[in-house]
Amino acid sequence: MKDSVISILEGTLQAKGTQEKIKVKELRKLVFLSLQKDEDDKVSKKEYKKAIQALEKESKLALDADGLISLCGKASKKDKKKKSKKRKRKENDDDDEEEKNTAKKPTLDETNDDDDDDDDPDATPNNDIDEKEDDQPTGADSENKNKACKGNPQGVTRLFVGNLPFVVDETSLKTFLPGVTHIKWITDKETGKFYGSSFVEMDTSTSAADAVAKAGKELMGRAIKVNFAPARPGDVWPPPNKRTVAGGENSGGGGGQAGGTGVKAMSAKPDNCLKLFIGNLSYDIDEDGITKFFASVDVEIKAVRWLHHKDSGDFKGCGFVEFWKPEDCSKGATLNGKNLLGRPIRIDWSD
Repeated sequence: MKDSVISILEGTLQAKGTQEKIKVKELRKLVFLSLQKDEDDKVSKKEYKKAIQALEKESKLALDADGLISLCGKASKKDKKKKSKKRKRKENDDDDEEEKNTAKKPTLDETNDDDDDDDDPDATPNNDIDEKEDDQPTGADSENKNKACKGNPQGVTRLFVGNLPFVVDETSLKTFLPGVTHIKWITDKETGKFYGSSFVEMDTSTSAADAVAKAGKELMGRAIKVNFAPARPGDVWPPPNKRTVAGGENSGGGGGQAGGTGVKAMSAKPDNCLKLFIGNLSYDIDEDGITKFFASVDVEIKAVRWLHHKDSGDFKGCGFVEFWKPEDCSKGATLNGKNLLGRPIRIDWSD
């Protein structure tokens, strides 16, 4: 689990931009999500706590009195060098054929001594699988889609993709991982801010194996994390629409940008509503900018209230706007999903 903690921490802090810390519970939620663990499982919580304590002792991360975690840069580089040396030793011990396979997919032997063997979604033995091309699925039909193949003995087609750049969109992700049919961007429920990770569905098990083999490759300058992530019992997967955001369904149109393109359904409108929630805002937004944004639909704002983190005082990327008339509020709501300073703004009704 320690490797997952570091990987998620690095990706999340980079996605947050100016914010260099993350709450320990928020990090736990992301780690459990990537490892397909139940948030209420006490055993997993204890394992996470031990991983955090171990990483703190190893000076790979720091936990302050307010429960905020930050990454120790030097320790992180040292850890990467250690992994690199270990990988080289493994490659030198293998024969030429095994070296070719290592270049195509991540090896499992490299992590046998880690704490998270049971937690890693892709820690599945690849033995006893017929590797003939004739036995691999070649189409997306239901019969062959989840057929076992080389590098994917369980025929899993659902993947977790992490450490994504914030500017990633549907087109760039599908270009990087050919065969993607559905994307679920993971965002903050309150602010709508993109966490830098997603779940994707592949057209075949072979495409999924090829995608996992790209783990560590760079997309827009960032090393991407890709793991097998089978859907849990009761999960609705793949989603009804081909793009979803944080569990909310998006419309089928638009460009599929991470962080919210595709209009998320708004909640029920209160009677005589005068206030809107606004989320997924740029950190460069100010009152003048939001006023001009709503002026584009000929409405005047009465007041603006920005939301900030209690501990750090940092802007949370969301707030509320109040209007003089209910009809102006309704006009303002039509801007839901429109771009403001390069980011698709999330709008919802508020009491």
